Amino acid sequence: MTYVSETLYADIRAEYKADKILVKEQSETQDLLLFENAALGKILMLDGVTQVTTADEFIYHEMMTHVPLFAHENPQRVLIIGGGDGGIAREALRHQGLQKITMVEIDANVPAFSKQYLPEISGGAFENPRLELRIEDGAAYVKNTNEKFDVIIVDSTDPAGPGAVLFTREFYADCKKSLTPGGILVTQNGVPFMQADELKSSVGFFKELFVHGACFRATVPTYAFGEMAMGWATDKDYSGLTLETLQKKFVGLAGDTGYYTPKVHLAAFALPAYIEKIIQAA
Repeated sequence: MTYVSETLYADIRAEYKADKILVKEQSETQDLLLFENAALGKILMLDGVTQVTTADEFIYHEMMTHVPLFAHENPQRVLIIGGGDGGIAREALRHQGLQKITMVEIDANVPAFSKQYLPEISGGAFENPRLELRIEDGAAYVKNTNEKFDVIIVDSTDPAGPGAVLFTREFYADCKKSLTPGGILVTQNGVPFMQADELKSSVGFFKELFVHGACFRATVPTYAFGEMAMGWATDKDYSGLTLETLQKKFVGLAGDTGYYTPKVHLAAFALPAYIEKIIQAA
């Protein structure tokens, strides 16, 4: 019987039972492991840190995508930084009014690997003509591009190694430059119960650069030890969004959701006191 350790946190270690090892690769830059678990389906880990599981990926991908796209009045163009597994693109493509989705992924091996071993996550998104996949550095792209986007979704790893640049003030400033008026930036900001400094840092930069900087939350079982935070930055006040408005938009979404609903959308911005304190201290 084989168990695999999750090693993200220094003081806590969790283990998964590996029913079957599907892929095990070690390179100069990272250790990759894909295995099956009876409860969570396929689990992808990089350097001992869980990236995604096929059992609950829908929660993260739905909330990262539908919250900004339904909040925005009329999104036409979306930029995804990272997101090489295709889950964010899959959910965005369910919005029939979107004209174009640009995905910027630094490593060509990520979408190739995902299409081969995790096709259930992308759900054919990479073959959709509305999706443009660009293999280049996401931070460099937003710095140099003249294109404008209604929504930017940063589906990044944790702020270490190559992903650290996606948590800097300079990167967020470049994202702001690349947004249309009323545009929304959403970021992956970890589990604030365990990673408070990460959320505090990002929201602090949001407050410097945008009129509104905060976060919303979702409960993703895979990312244990607390609720997950998604960063929220915009110059437009969306606090007046009503349940009725969201319900009207939600009817037009292609297919069913497993987590997102209009009520969950509104509730996601109601933060527990400990997260409120992190936001206030930012």
